[in-house]
Amino acid sequence: MADKVLRHYTDNKYSITEGTVMPSHPPKLLDQVRESLRYKHYSLATEKLYVYWVRFFIRWSGLRHPRDMAAPEVEAFLSMLTTERQVSSSTHRQALSAILYLYKEVLKIELPWLQEIGRPKEQQRLPTVLTKSEVQQTLNLLDAVNPVFGLFAKLLYGTGMRIMEAARLRIKDLDFEHSAILIRDGKGGKDRVMLLPHSLCNDLQAQLARSKVLWQNDRDQNLPGVDLPCALAKKYPRADQSLAWFWVFPQQTLAHDPRTKLMRRHHLYPQTFRRAFALALQRAAIHKPASPHTLRHSFATHLLHSGCDIRTVQDLLGHADVSTTMVYTHVLKITGGVKSLLDSLLK
Repeated sequence: MADKVLRHYTDNKYSITEGTVMPSHPPKLLDQVRESLRYKHYSLATEKLYVYWVRFFIRWSGLRHPRDMAAPEVEAFLSMLTTERQVSSSTHRQALSAILYLYKEVLKIELPWLQEIGRPKEQQRLPTVLTKSEVQQTLNLLDAVNPVFGLFAKLLYGTGMRIMEAARLRIKDLDFEHSAILIRDGKGGKDRVMLLPHSLCNDLQAQLARSKVLWQNDRDQNLPGVDLPCALAKKYPRADQSLAWFWVFPQQTLAHDPRTKLMRRHHLYPQTFRRAFALALQRAAIHKPASPHTLRHSFATHLLHSGCDIRTVQDLLGHADVSTTMVYTHVLKITGGVKSLLDSLLK
């Protein structure tokens, strides 16, 4: 009889039945979305984005549960975004992707109307590209304001890496002997090798010395180590406190980890650099709609203009398809030596 008796123990979160720990209340819907995204190893940025759109959708629908809604409500929400808020097609696709993920992966609802919802047409736009003189101006201004920002910008332009790839660089990822930079877990979870510009070696060595000072301060204060990907912190318990895994560009101040809530040191905040970059463009009187990602576009365009093979550029940028890299050939048309007929008439 004792085996048939159910023994319950309850506290604020859990109920134990026959020695099995179970949540006393099912997790909230947004927590389910977060858990599902983390299980599938989505980035923190994607997690925040999907949670934002799911929350927005539910609140706009009058706090109704998604199980009680269907295609009319989803299409009405997306229609509101395009007509009232006038969002771009990329933002429209983001919202739709978040809602589809909610139904398919979280609620496990496979309904025909999920595939019938209209998707916005993808707009092909040419990237903004800075000239070499504009790049030089911007780098000089950033260097004058903050040498770390100047080095960070030079690294973006000199390698073509994305801003988050540069921000997440670890000391172990720099190989000065072979003039290489290893990009770990880049876009799409891919690794690749970048060429380390020789002109940045001395500056990078000086930056590593500054990083080591911060690392030593953290160790002296017995602070938690840096964030590690996946389960490496459990596999290598001391790796998060090692110098090899420390950031190349650490943030000067400590902050709470958004997932673990631990007070630790993060890498350079991209938004901080974006503000500095925008200010440098303003001071240089450059009125193009540029951002730090423009340095990546400029890197690719200038390489192609110098005669570099497009397959090599594709490999350096980490593009899966060469058609993605081909967009930079359109920018070359205006600098390819073709003269306007009007110029010859007015001579």
